[in-house]
Amino acid sequence: MSTQQPMPILERRRIEADILRCVHDVLAASHGAEVARDTIRDAVTRSAVDQGASFRAALGHMPDLADFAEALRLWTAEDALELTVHVARADILEFDVTRCRYAEMYRAMGLGELGPLLSCNRDGQFCAGYNPDIVFTRTQTIMEGASHCDFRYRLASPGREAPAGG
Repeated sequence: MSTQQPMPILERRRIEADILRCVHDVLAASHGAEVARDTIRDAVTRSAVDQGASFRAALGHMPDLADFAEALRLWTAEDALELTVHVARADILEFDVTRCRYAEMYRAMGLGELGPLLSCNRDGQFCAGYNPDIVFTRTQTIMEGASHCDFRYRLASPGREAPAGG
């Protein structure tokens, strides 16, 4: 049995960004900036959905937002995110990110412009694999210059519309 701790997600994103920067630059040179951005967006989206499905499979049941709130500790490890939680229930999870070391890291790497594709784009896509009944909304991000990110999750019953505000 291994005693090795899983790699912090912040470090994983740094390694991924280093690789995706090269992929982006090669694609931009050969096919143009739009193709490069679209390809990175599509690859990160696929990765996020797959990661969400892996998290769901590890739980062994269809997760709710209480499960999701517990999993957030992985993204906040090593003070990667500072959160202000407003509501944390099985059907509603609302919080603001007031500090984002992911954004700080991408800017320090010279990838501030790609940061939303590399990180923020994942947030809603993760839900598609984790539990497709989760409705995610966010109107602003630190990555794009806002003072905070406003994360709002609602669990819609299958076959019914999400609660108002979702």
